[in-house]
Amino acid sequence: MNAMTQPDTAKSNRRGVRDTLDIPILAVANRFEGKRSKEVERFLKFMVVGVVGALVDSITLIVVQATIVPPRSHLDVAIASSIAFVAAITSNFIWNRFWTYPDSRSRSVRKQAIQFTLISLFGWIVRTLWITFAYSGLGRALIPAFLLFVRTFHLDYLPTPEARDKLGTMAAWLIGVAVVMVWNYIANRRWTYNDVA
Repeated sequence: MNAMTQPDTAKSNRRGVRDTLDIPILAVANRFEGKRSKEVERFLKFMVVGVVGALVDSITLIVVQATIVPPRSHLDVAIASSIAFVAAITSNFIWNRFWTYPDSRSRSVRKQAIQFTLISLFGWIVRTLWITFAYSGLGRALIPAFLLFVRTFHLDYLPTPEARDKLGTMAAWLIGVAVVMVWNYIANRRWTYNDVA
């Protein structure tokens, strides 16, 4: 074994989640040519970060509504959704700074965090307004289909208004996440991380 292969072997033995995710992402991105390949790689990484953020967001929302802020009013839904959003944005910034855009270093981490937060705040406002005003109607619209599913396992299940509102909150959240993820990618690519080629 020569000296050139030893570091590669040592590196492959230390592969983490991030490096493992790079393999399929690079396989897809390398199908494109030139700068387009790098942009596809960044977009795919941004999507993975978005999925991780969505998991952080949804789990936090479920836990917060089940414990400290049940959905008893519009304000409660807005507060729970906001707590979950902050947790997700924190996760997303860290992953994007160090994994999606590691080559973006012309600005300090503080300045990028401020830019990322401003873009995220706009997304948060739109998402929170959407969830706050849509959760009740979505809950009422979706509860019949939900009951068909649940009653295959639990025949006597009768949903409470709180359960209906939780279902509506999660449905509105899912739509809001999709819209905000597209906004965040475009806005952050053009402003926060516009120093990368």
